[in-house]
Amino acid sequence: MTDTWVDGNDLAGTLGEIFTMDVTMAQGACVSCGTVAMLGEARVYNRAPGLVARCLNCEDVVLRVVRGPGRAWLDLTGLRYLQLPMPD
Repeated sequence: MTDTWVDGNDLAGTLGEIFTMDVTMAQGACVSCGTVAMLGEARVYNRAPGLVARCLNCEDVVLRVVRGPGRAWLDLTGLRYLQLPMPD
């Protein structure tokens, strides 16, 4: 059986509860291959207790999000940086 993925826009609801802005518009650089892309372009696997976002180019994990009662864990070790859009 192959994994089924959705695009990174699936992160909007969960990350919207953590951040006050639409983080799917943020750009990040993949640690593994250097690809720079918006989180909304990532391949997101959502059939687990959390969300796993993979690079659209090399498919390495760039972000993990897990929710629990009253807390959330956010793992960004697969990103070299995350550039957030901010209003002027």
